Amino acid sequence: MNVSISPELQYMLLVFGLFFVPRAIQRFRIPSAVTCVGIGAALSIGFHYFHGDHTIKLLATLGIVSMFLFAGLEVDFAELRQGRKILLQHIGAQLLLLVLGSWVLHVVLGLAGRPALLFALALFTPSTGFILDSLDGFRLTSEERFWVKSKAIASELVALAVLFLTIQSSDVGTLSLSALALAAMVVLLPPVFRAFAIVIAPFAPKTEFTFLVLVALLCALITRELGVYYLVGAFVVGLTAVRLRKELPALSSEKLLGGVELFASFFIPFYFLNAGLHLRAEHFSWAAVGLAAALLAIVLPIRILRVALHRRWVLDEPLKVGARIGTAVIPTLVFTMVIAEILQERFELAPDRFGALIIFALLNTLIPGIVLRLPPPEFETPEVPRTAAIPSPASGDGHSSAIEGNSHG
Repeated sequence: MNVSISPELQYMLLVFGLFFVPRAIQRFRIPSAVTCVGIGAALSIGFHYFHGDHTIKLLATLGIVSMFLFAGLEVDFAELRQGRKILLQHIGAQLLLLVLGSWVLHVVLGLAGRPALLFALALFTPSTGFILDSLDGFRLTSEERFWVKSKAIASELVALAVLFLTIQSSDVGTLSLSALALAAMVVLLPPVFRAFAIVIAPFAPKTEFTFLVLVALLCALITRELGVYYLVGAFVVGLTAVRLRKELPALSSEKLLGGVELFASFFIPFYFLNAGLHLRAEHFSWAAVGLAAALLAIVLPIRILRVALHRRWVLDEPLKVGARIGTAVIPTLVFTMVIAEILQERFELAPDRFGALIIFALLNTLIPGIVLRLPPPEFETPEVPRTAAIPSPASGDGHSSAIEGNSHG
């Protein structure tokens, strides 16, 4: 018997399921983002609902834009400078790991140079927005929180640069034009923000929130046209707002950020839903499951040990503490999904390998809550940057105070 459901009722049921079902099963330490992907996959594979739905696509776009706008707003350059020595070493190790990983993927999976490097990015880049929103749930010390936040942000900054260069490196002309366009965006955004504060804001009060979101959406669409997806443009807008926070406080007030938080809390689940709607049964073949299992067994220990051994060598920190920090930065959910989509669209990645990346991302996102025995974060309500920053090492590069902080534990 065919049951006809009006589009309005379909959307109402979808919103109800998307916002209440994930919360109901969080008791099993399953993050809401993973549940939203599962709902999308179930609707797509089991019921063939919402295929090519333009409304869902629009809501998903707003979700990914707000997600990386928040990631940009979370960047604190003063904190990064405080731990710059260790973070530069971390970045160097990250780049080395990407090079070695892409070479192994080229040899083992037969991927060409650029797809292999993107595949490695999908495996080794932490999902900063997800991780930062997890900090309140993780029972970490203030110093551990500082290093988790700093390492995640530093890794994503490098990953975005590598992503841009890799995608645009097909020829020198394309790379030059794209780099020029991105540089123009970075240069022009501050004057645009200042012009808004002087010309528009005094005569149109309470429009700061709308302005920030619309600029993030516009820049995200521009970078999407450049071929580097929405995340780069939205991230740059967030960074610009942070850079001008003292000069233009109205664009980073607690009230404004609370509005952005509420905006993001509604749209982010639709991004994960839309990601699930793109999944097909062929993405979960035995070949995909086997490859995902191999990636989990090889990549996760490497990532955790790299952090733990580096901190042991530099800070004389116990391996157990370093492993906790390494475990906290394991999730790659958002970044892996974005790169998997790019690989599928631009490089015709095989369905089993696309599926392996998705399975890898979903499962590694569960690890911190299981291993650290903590409740999963409510990622659909990202935390707004507050005035009081996470306590950080007091010394110039974070080295000596980090040693002192860890000498007790």
